[in-house]
Amino acid sequence: MARLEGRKAVVTGAASGIGRASAELFAAEGARVLAVDRPGSNLTFEHGAIASLGVDLAEDASPKAIVDHALEAFGGLDILFNNAGIGSNALVAQMTDEQWDHTQDVNLRAAFRLSREAIPHLTKSVAGRIVCTASVMANGTDYGLAAYCASKAGVVGLTRTLALELGKWGVTANAVLPGAIRTGMTRQSFDNADVAAVWARKSVLRRLGEPIDVARVALFLASDDGGFVTGQTIAADGGMTLRI
Repeated sequence: MARLEGRKAVVTGAASGIGRASAELFAAEGARVLAVDRPGSNLTFEHGAIASLGVDLAEDASPKAIVDHALEAFGGLDILFNNAGIGSNALVAQMTDEQWDHTQDVNLRAAFRLSREAIPHLTKSVAGRIVCTASVMANGTDYGLAAYCASKAGVVGLTRTLALELGKWGVTANAVLPGAIRTGMTRQSFDNADVAAVWARKSVLRRLGEPIDVARVALFLASDDGGFVTGQTIAADGGMTLRI
């Protein structure tokens, strides 16, 4: 039997990378999926179980629009995968308020607001699941990554508290921490063979990660296989952080 047979899921940031791989994997495992990303992004899928919705997650009306669309399309909600995120690179001394706020709005505030909107429906599910994409940079940092690291550390803190507050309804909440993954957000860097080789060497597996590597972790956390795992962070980094 498929691991998500009959489940109803929302996946944000689903036009490319980890989100797209996860939406397709969830559907292949029996779920009906609402794939969400920005208006105008590529939300065309071959799998008939994937519906799509183009919204800007930073807008105030988006969480209700997403949950309402899922309820109308599927009649319920079992899985929320808060995956959408953006990169940010600016030294603190030069960072504008707008750069800081936009990173927090997309990476953290949107996950909080969408989770809040979904909670009344997830608590009615026989297997409610929240999965969030954080980053190994939730536990680390580098030059220019203040806004990004703060947002991803916030995602981890939010996820742990969701797990604590929702456990009495059997709802789990966990975060996956990708390392160096070849996605749309990282393409500009990793299309450079020399840069890609450096980051591949940082992994003990000697390769960059692919979106499906993270999608498989998300599937575990969204399925019954991960039903006794909650409040946890799982690094999908090829062992990169073993040496940090």
